[in-house]
Amino acid sequence: MNSILNNRPVLAREVNKVAETAGYLWEKGWAERNGGNITINITEWVDDEIRQMPAISEVYPIGATLPYLKGCYFFCKGNNRRMRDLARWPMENGSVIRILDDCASYVIIADNPVKPTSELPSHLSVHNDLLRKGSPYRASLHTHPIELVAMSHNPKYLEKDVATRLLWSMIPETKAFCPRGLGIVPYTLPGSVELANATIEELSDYDVVMWEKHGVFAVDTDIMLAFDQVDVLNKSAQIYIASKNMGFEPEGMSDAQMKEMTEVFNLPK
Repeated sequence: MNSILNNRPVLAREVNKVAETAGYLWEKGWAERNGGNITINITEWVDDEIRQMPAISEVYPIGATLPYLKGCYFFCKGNNRRMRDLARWPMENGSVIRILDDCASYVIIADNPVKPTSELPSHLSVHNDLLRKGSPYRASLHTHPIELVAMSHNPKYLEKDVATRLLWSMIPETKAFCPRGLGIVPYTLPGSVELANATIEELSDYDVVMWEKHGVFAVDTDIMLAFDQVDVLNKSAQIYIASKNMGFEPEGMSDAQMKEMTEVFNLPK
């Protein structure tokens, strides 16, 4: 079958990044069954030929009106599709969608009529807000990192910036590669408008948001960077939990040590 990726190396590269990331999520145990979602804004790589492609699906409502997404294109993981399958066959387990002019509905244009994730309204609401703010971020990732989710079952880590401070202190790279820390959203029904709105609010101050007892949501300029932020945060959680399992409370980097690193590497304060 002729694919939308044929003779479009940049677009193919970005979709391949999604496939590679999906494989990492599965290998880490962060994507059980069909768990997790990925959505990337591919509008900047869409040419005139793609814009003329007919719909291969009916018109689907988004469930919200998102004015900044008018005419945008997204590659999305498919509903009830597994990350391990997305890794091997991205265009058979995902689809390219076009947001229609009413900003409240979309159609699938390629490669197969695989309906996107049921959490698409939440993802698109975030992308709408990113464009509203003029953000360069084009990728959103939702996954279930084991150690971070485990920490979210303890109320003390849900207080503002408590988890951030702890995770930054475990290893220098965490503050370097996730300099805005970890936002927190108290438990909210998955896929709900309330969860989307709470996530958008937290993304004003953070690039990665913990959904209590559920998972994390991350944004960045591409999907690999969004994954990297979650990966370094979860590595810190693993170090903390490993220390506790060895029978001691880890000392962590001091405030002075983290301040020094922030200044030397010119990280956000």
